[in-house]
Amino acid sequence: MSGMKLGINLGYWGAGMDADNLAVAREADRLGYSVCWAAEAYGSDAATVLSWVAAQTERIDVGSGIFQIPARTPSMTAMTAATLDSLSGGRFRLGLGVSGPQVSEGWYGVRFDKPLARTREYVEIIRKAMSRERLTHEGAHWTLPLPDGPGKPIKLTVHPVREHIPLYIAAIGPKNLEQTGEIADGALLVFFAPEHAEETTLGALRAGRAKAGKDLGGFDIVPTVPMAVGDDIDGLADLFRPYTALYVGGMGSAKQNFYNKLAQRMGYGKAAAEIQEKYLAGDKAGAAAAVPRDLIDSTTLIGSVDRIADRMQAYAAAGVTTLSLAPAGFTLDERIASLRAGVEALERAGLA
Repeated sequence: MSGMKLGINLGYWGAGMDADNLAVAREADRLGYSVCWAAEAYGSDAATVLSWVAAQTERIDVGSGIFQIPARTPSMTAMTAATLDSLSGGRFRLGLGVSGPQVSEGWYGVRFDKPLARTREYVEIIRKAMSRERLTHEGAHWTLPLPDGPGKPIKLTVHPVREHIPLYIAAIGPKNLEQTGEIADGALLVFFAPEHAEETTLGALRAGRAKAGKDLGGFDIVPTVPMAVGDDIDGLADLFRPYTALYVGGMGSAKQNFYNKLAQRMGYGKAAAEIQEKYLAGDKAGAAAAVPRDLIDSTTLIGSVDRIADRMQAYAAAGVTTLSLAPAGFTLDERIASLRAGVEALERAGLA
C-alpha cells in the first residue's frame, strides 16, 4: 500500500487556546507532520496565524485552510501567498474557499452568487499574479486594470521561494469537486468517509482532472478528520456528536447546507433531515442525539491506536494522500498525546 502523509488542522485560533495551538504545531513539526493548517471565519484571520506558526517551526508546511474568497481580492491573496512563502522559506500552501452565504453576505457584504465561476476567475488571477506577469484580466467578476482610468498592468514585486505554490480548494458539492480537480493542485475535504469516497468525492475529482488532461496522480486529497484515542468507542463518538450536528444541521440555512447534502449522498437522508430540523429549531442536544453512530465512526478516527491504524489503511486505500488530523482534547497534554498516537498509528498501518 502506498504511503500517506499526516497533517494537523489547528482549526480556528483564539478562545484562549493560542499558546496550546502553537505548542501543537511545534510538536507536529518535531514529529515530522507534513503540514499545519489554520482556518478563518469571522474571528482571527489565517494569514497572521500562519506567519506566527511559520516563525516558530522549522520544517512543517503552513497552509490556509482556508482563506475565504469574499474576504480578499485575488491580487491581495496572491500578495499574501507570495509573502508567506517567502517568510517561511518555501513552506506555504494556499487553500481557498467561498465560505458560506451567511458569512459572505453578513460579514463581508459580498453576494454569494455564482460561487463556481467566481472561484475559477479568482484562481486564474492568483496564478497570473504569482507568475509575476503584468496583471491583466477581463472577466465577469473582476476586470484588471479598471477601464477608462489611471490603472495600469502591474506585476508582483515579491519573489516567492517556489515558482509554483500549491493551491487547494475546499470542496464539498459535486460541481465544486469537479472544478477543483480541473483547476487546483489539491482538495481540502471534510466528512470524508472512505466507504463512500467514490460516489461522494473521487468520481467528481477524477472527472475534473480528465478535463485538464490529467489523472489523480500528484493531486493532493486532504480530508480533515477528527481524532480521539481510547477504548470507549461510544464515549469517544459522543465527543463528536455536537460537531457533526453543527455542520449537518446548523451550518447554513434549511435550503442551503452543503454538509447536510453530503450526509444525504452518504445515505443518511432521514437522519440528516432530523438533525437539521432539530438544530434549526434550537434543540442542539436533540440534533446531536440524532446523529447516527455509523456516520461519526465513518468520518472520524476513534478508538485504540490499532483501530485507528486500520482506519488509516482505509483512508489510504480510498485515495487520501494527506490525512489532516484534528485531535480532540480538553488539555494540551491530551492533544499532544493524540499527535503522537497519530504517528504511531501511521507506522503500524505500514503507511509512514
